[in-house]
Amino acid sequence: MGEIRLMMGNEAIAEAAIRAGCDGYFGYPITPQSEVLEYLMAEKPYERTGMVVLQAESEVASINMLYGGGAAGKRVMTTSSSPGISLMQEGISYMAGAEIPCLIANVVRGGPGLGTIQPSQSDYFQATKGGGHGDYYLFVLAPSSVQEMSDFVKLGFEMAFKYRNPAMILSDGVIGQVMEKVELFDPIPRRTEEEIIKECPWATTGKTPNRERNIITSLDLDPIRQEKHVMHLKEKYEKMKEDAMWENIKTDDAEYLIVAYGSSARIGQKTVDLARAEGIKVGLYRPITLYPFPDKELERLSKQVKGILSVEMSLGQLVEDVRLAVHDRVPVEHYGRVGGSIHTPFQVLNALKEKIVNKY
Repeated sequence: MGEIRLMMGNEAIAEAAIRAGCDGYFGYPITPQSEVLEYLMAEKPYERTGMVVLQAESEVASINMLYGGGAAGKRVMTTSSSPGISLMQEGISYMAGAEIPCLIANVVRGGPGLGTIQPSQSDYFQATKGGGHGDYYLFVLAPSSVQEMSDFVKLGFEMAFKYRNPAMILSDGVIGQVMEKVELFDPIPRRTEEEIIKECPWATTGKTPNRERNIITSLDLDPIRQEKHVMHLKEKYEKMKEDAMWENIKTDDAEYLIVAYGSSARIGQKTVDLARAEGIKVGLYRPITLYPFPDKELERLSKQVKGILSVEMSLGQLVEDVRLAVHDRVPVEHYGRVGGSIHTPFQVLNALKEKIVNKY
């Protein structure tokens, strides 16, 4: 068993970065994720592993620092919250186009605009539909606990380098600020320059006896070559579907289904217990990867239930992928809170009865 601590979600993701062999963290403070940078500055990881931690002058600067570090084959990451992630979108699109791996965490706050510092899940479209310009996708993980905030750092780096693509941890202010017990994984040594050259033959590590210098760019003015490149990216995004992840909770005999991710899934799990205490057979389907969305399993579950309630802290974003997955086989309704308000299990239960159970 690894070391066990009581930690905030933001602290767990910071400690996990050090333990995951991260070479560099470049970020900028913004509520409700500022504790990530604060923890890293206080922990002084350079003395532990040689990891560089730098507060950039802006989110625009930090994402371009990731471009440089990732292009050299380094494990680099940043964290921010909604408006800060918006500022990074151009750089994220550049990195996706240039096939540069990195890890980005968004601890979502309410919007649009500056909105509120309270939790939200209203950045789902931004995370899963590209966010920036052009045809691209990120590999998106949605933690629902402090434990997963830690575990998904290691997994996020694995997926980023497996697919040579930016990966994102889409969290929210609830998971970022809550304190829970977390079992920390054993530290992974940072790779040597020799290991990087061997594992990342595409990286800009300079000329070696065995190869010429690599040039990494997202620019190609020849339309034929650019189309070929974009189709190559499309094939990669299709390949990502092999790593789709989800969790089923009490779905074996479910007649109704709640679909939720992140903190909403935790609330939904309690709703399942409340509903079953009243004799309503409800199950919870939690997508863990939001891209690739695990639609095949949801499609299977839709064949056994009478209706589905998509629960999220937004006006309705996840619900669109749910409807696409079930192909109108069963009714799909949405229940959400916005503006930083958080639904309770009883509110979700009432919405389930009103929108699904009493109708279907």
